[in-house]
Amino acid sequence: MRRRLWPLAVWIGLSTATIVSHAAAQVAPELPQPSPKARVEQRVGLTDFAVDYSSPGVKARKIWGSLVPYDQLWRTGANAATTLKASRDFTFGGTAVPAGTYSVFTIPGKKAWTVILNTNLTVAATRGYDEKNDVARISVTPESAPFRERLAFQFSDTTDEATRLDIDWEKLRVSVPITVATTAQARANIDKALDDAWRPHFLSARWLLDSNGDLTQALGYIDTSIGIKSTWWNNWVKAQILAKQGHTAEAVAAAEQAQALGNGDPVYEGFFKDEMVKTIADWKKKS
Repeated sequence: MRRRLWPLAVWIGLSTATIVSHAAAQVAPELPQPSPKARVEQRVGLTDFAVDYSSPGVKARKIWGSLVPYDQLWRTGANAATTLKASRDFTFGGTAVPAGTYSVFTIPGKKAWTVILNTNLTVAATRGYDEKNDVARISVTPESAPFRERLAFQFSDTTDEATRLDIDWEKLRVSVPITVATTAQARANIDKALDDAWRPHFLSARWLLDSNGDLTQALGYIDTSIGIKSTWWNNWVKAQILAKQGHTAEAVAAAEQAQALGNGDPVYEGFFKDEMVKTIADWKKKS
């Protein structure tokens, strides 16, 4: 089979094109983007918020009613969808919204704007937007604001329970109130911490028991744990400490208290119930 011979000019042309292509790829400069990425974050009480967006500039253009038409859906930024992320449940303009990440759309009007949170994060511009995916849709009145060259999202007037999400561009501001249930969340955290306060003394006592440590100290720890909250866990450890000290009758009483508290608990029922029944029977024989 004859090999095909390419003319020298063709080889030179292909080689030159390849070299130019590689050179262009290697020396392509990094340049400013027309609408650079931006991010703003704010903690409100115990809830973290973040907005990711691209920030177009005015560039001497007429914005409202021209570049951004009135009464039409706008992605509220440029490039990829603008998103709002919240680490806990919140209210957006009075509408309850679950924790999560949402795309942000607006419908600018001369006298009122509609601000929208939507679950679809992959919308290209506004293509693919579907109102059925909205989780919040509120009406707000725009305000005059100092001139701002680039679109900016900002959090303002932040307290432990509330903030405002401001959208500023050109000479206009749209502001949406956001609230969170910080007081209720803090109280729930306190209740959980207090409810679990029995655990450190319980764990210390169990470690001393398992490692053949000081049983008198272990008994003191477990009594403190039971004083905070009596559970089948700490009563069972107390029973084992007493049995190891030779106080068999007291150990049986503590173990029977653990049995009563354990009824209905899946961990007790599934892993400890049979062992406890057998152990109590053995202790009773000894006593």
